[in-house]
Amino acid sequence: MISVHNITKRYGAIEALRGVSFSIEPGEIVGLLGPNGAGKSTAIKIITGFLHPDDGWVEIDGKGVLSDLRAVQARIGYLSENTPLYPELSVQGYLMMIADLRGVPPAQTLALLSEAIYGTGLQDYLTRPISSLSKGLRQRVGLAQAILHKPSFLILDEPTVGLDPTQIVEIRALIKELAQESSILFSSHILSDVEAICDRVIIIINGQVKADQNLRQLRMSNDATLVLQTDAEGIQATLGNIEGVSRVNAVRSGDGFPAYRVTSNLEVTPAIYALARAKDWSVREIRRDDITLESFFNQLASTA
Repeated sequence: MISVHNITKRYGAIEALRGVSFSIEPGEIVGLLGPNGAGKSTAIKIITGFLHPDDGWVEIDGKGVLSDLRAVQARIGYLSENTPLYPELSVQGYLMMIADLRGVPPAQTLALLSEAIYGTGLQDYLTRPISSLSKGLRQRVGLAQAILHKPSFLILDEPTVGLDPTQIVEIRALIKELAQESSILFSSHILSDVEAICDRVIIIINGQVKADQNLRQLRMSNDATLVLQTDAEGIQATLGNIEGVSRVNAVRSGDGFPAYRVTSNLEVTPAIYALARAKDWSVREIRRDDITLESFFNQLASTA
């Protein structure tokens, strides 16, 4: 597992990270989100040992990044946003070089190479120079080198950039398979990828963790919206008396009709429906409002 404890990083007067803490358990896929300049890249560089924090510390499998860097880096697989590749090498030559640099035992090299190559769909391109590959194929080469040595912790920074829709589906499936053996930190600006792949999401804004949210729980919102044909007096107060309701906001529907957003910690749509019938309100629509990752992220970013 990985534990990040209260890491802080300053660049002169700029505090890029301020007391960032989180943990990732074995088998978890955790999304790392934040607007540009939020501190995501700085956090990744500290976790991988490329930067030292000014305060705080990081452990991977019980080993400290500062105290046992080589052992920690041996446990990490890292796909950076712009993967440094050697364009003059063939795909096979590059991956064999990575296996050698990673210290993969010769007896295991062939099996691990084959697994990484077939897992990323590169078997038809082994003899091709990397310089001749499309951006999507180069991305797959980068992913293959990241998983080659069977890391216990995998960091993927924008892994689906440049891939076509079919390849994206394949890479999503591969990442979920990798989680059977690795903890995964998945950083991306593509929220649909994060929703499709991740169990949790950590949102960093202005160098601080603003949310550490289980995505399944996020989607299980109890909030509801009531849209009326015509408004009626006292509706807002009446809705507020329903058990579990904490707030009722008067809004307008997309087509201009009066509407009420009901925030609750209980399922309230049946109670709203029963109340509307009893009060003979002219109802156009009653719906449960699912919270999307996009709306959740935008709400946090707008209030930061």
